[in-house]
Amino acid sequence: MIEARGDNNNNNNSCEEVIITTTTSVDWRGRPSNPIKHGGMKAAAFVLGLQGFEIMGIAAVGNNLITYVINEMHFSLSESANIVTNFIGTIFILSLLGGYLSDSYLASFWTILIFGFIELSGFILLSVQAHLPQLKPPKCNMLTDGEKCVEAKGFKALIFFVALYLVALGSGCVKPNMIAHGGDQFDQENPKQSKQLSRYFNAAYFAFSMGELIALTILVYVQTHSGMDVGFGVSAAAMALGLICLVCGTLFYRNKPPQGSIFTPIAQVMVAAFLNRKLVSPSDAHMLHKAHPTKAPPNANPTINLLHTNRFRFLDKACTKMQDGNTTKEISRWRLCTVTQVEQVKILISVLPIFACTIIFNTILAQLQTFSVQQGSTMNTKLTKNFHIPPASLQSIPYIMLIFIVPLYDTFFVPFARKFTGHESGITPLQRIGFGLFFATFSMVSAALMENKRRISAMESNEILSIFWITPQFLIFGISEMFTAVGLIEFFYKQSLKGSMQSFLTAITYCSYSFGFYLSSLLVSLVNKITSSHHGGGWLSDNNLNKDRLDLFYWLLAILSLLNFFNYLFWAKWYSKNGSSSSSSSTTTNQESNSKVVGEDGIV
Repeated sequence: MIEARGDNNNNNNSCEEVIITTTTSVDWRGRPSNPIKHGGMKAAAFVLGLQGFEIMGIAAVGNNLITYVINEMHFSLSESANIVTNFIGTIFILSLLGGYLSDSYLASFWTILIFGFIELSGFILLSVQAHLPQLKPPKCNMLTDGEKCVEAKGFKALIFFVALYLVALGSGCVKPNMIAHGGDQFDQENPKQSKQLSRYFNAAYFAFSMGELIALTILVYVQTHSGMDVGFGVSAAAMALGLICLVCGTLFYRNKPPQGSIFTPIAQVMVAAFLNRKLVSPSDAHMLHKAHPTKAPPNANPTINLLHTNRFRFLDKACTKMQDGNTTKEISRWRLCTVTQVEQVKILISVLPIFACTIIFNTILAQLQTFSVQQGSTMNTKLTKNFHIPPASLQSIPYIMLIFIVPLYDTFFVPFARKFTGHESGITPLQRIGFGLFFATFSMVSAALMENKRRISAMESNEILSIFWITPQFLIFGISEMFTAVGLIEFFYKQSLKGSMQSFLTAITYCSYSFGFYLSSLLVSLVNKITSSHHGGGWLSDNNLNKDRLDLFYWLLAILSLLNFFNYLFWAKWYSKNGSSSSSSSTTTNQESNSKVVGEDGIV
């Protein structure tokens, strides 16, 4: 809640005093929530149900989409790979929109509900197009007919892309709000619930793993044997069940009201810093502008004074007072901000390098959902005499393992590590991200070795290897993702101290996926262009993987991943050194060492 008050009788040359308090969470009627009846793991369970069903629907589409695009829409291999990566990249870039709308105007529950129905409509339209022959190009076999196959164009292509990007819009806006809405069910000021919050993030990844597992086994099997129209229809049914699950928990949720535009306080700091660029910041941080302590309204949680840090000193201009001799002059908030407001902008800037270091990680993920699936389609998929493994189902292997590992990690490893580290999550989110980035490199090393072996066997010995030869790359990356994905979400969620930006900050983590998939498309195009003079049309220009050099492309990604890991180590060390006073791990310390003062205006 933001309350602005002009104050012409103060002695600090301050701008209009602004009280920003984090309004207590409310129930579905808008009344203050009851900690006994609302929130906690019982409320988060409904959100976990939605997470499981939503990922089930979107994963069944995304992970096997390349097969549909190639076999039924008749796009080339490289173009199909780019369609898939651009689709998934768009999902994650749109998460910023969902996070912004939620924190600023709609709140997470209504954002999920509205865009969940948009996602559902996209699934239904995809199913209709896949079912009606007049909405698809004529049937043909891409392997035997070659150039005779006509790819989807005009109205048929339009229907396909409209359906696809309705799904992208809905899923993109739903994803960050599912995590944030579930996290909002826990009070971080309560030590017991703070530990439950870390457990919730692990439970959320468990729900994600279960959804992925079902999508990559049962739903992909349905797509392969009953048709993509039925498969897309099952995805629609899964999304509908997820929305029903969300609505069923309405009476139990703690809901955070929207706070108005979350970008305005950020813009105020930037504008004030520019306008005051000629001022000299005082050497004594106590001389920087702080709003006056004011008694908090009875139904509000007190906000927090952040300690001043020396990083990004140019932003201190925004809270540097002008010495004009007039102690009663009212100064615009676009000219003078408070230390807390400036420090929270510093937090946002300081986490960006951490975010950037996970882009290569998600570029690797893009390969497992595109080229590795196509790689598997060229191998022996026969398991028994009458049963063949759908190539896309290979991605279920790490999730089969993770549904056992994640509970063990949360039940045994976290309490054990907590005894040594004192951290509520066992190890810090930054350490967790680092482990994941390190393991990701070996996923691509394994992929490169296996692709080289598969290609040599096919070309020199005319031997088709079993599809299980490429399972290690999925298995290693699954372990990597368990560390990186959960660590990144927990890290970003906890940056917004007592705040109103959880959905938006969670959305930033999904942008890493987006940039990773976009980078994948860019790398494919660049590699083809650069290597075209030495390898005909390039490493990845042929629709025949036996003629392409996918193994060299995997080696390139392995090298990039290793370099990215060392880059991450630098920035993680820099953040720990320069951002500790504002980091999530020191929230409690800051709260104890600084009185909880209402009146410090800021982003949260």
